Amino acid sequence: MPALAPTPATPLAHRTAVLVFIENPRGELLLLLRAKPPNLGVWSPPGGKLETSLGESPFECAARETLEETGVETTPDDFHLFAMISEKAYEGAAHWLLFLFRLKKCVGALPPAIAEGHFGFFSRAAIEALPIPDTDRAALWPIYDRHRDGFVALRLDCAPGVPLRLVFEQVTPTGTSAGRGTAANNT
Repeated sequence: MPALAPTPATPLAHRTAVLVFIENPRGELLLLLRAKPPNLGVWSPPGGKLETSLGESPFECAARETLEETGVETTPDDFHLFAMISEKAYEGAAHWLLFLFRLKKCVGALPPAIAEGHFGFFSRAAIEALPIPDTDRAALWPIYDRHRDGFVALRLDCAPGVPLRLVFEQVTPTGTSAGRGTAANNT
């Protein structure tokens, strides 16, 4: 196993969030031109922070954020978790634990603008020409391209002034995951 990156000298806040990758029937991806930080002025997938004080799971958060940002009603079962990324020192401001989901159903209509920005559908090739975060260009979109039907866990050192350092910790290829279900413990 590769060595762990050194801990920053200054403690940073830790946040947990989801990003949701949504396609239309043509296979174009829904992105939000963000009007608020983080990622102000650049395109990114919809998503948001977990309501940790309520015990919200990442799947529940994906369903809630999809409804809040796009108006599309979903359930946690409508999502495929394809990546978990631990971002260290993103923009030098915080550490993030990100859960990346694909919505398993297509969305046909472009959602209306919201306080966080406005939406557009883009082909995967067109996304390369958009203003997107450097970390998305270097890590997030290549992860989507290679692992969207499987699962990958990784960490990404985003400390300002140093090259991005991406370390894969687990890769589960397409078709080998155990799946998701419910279980009860009656003890």
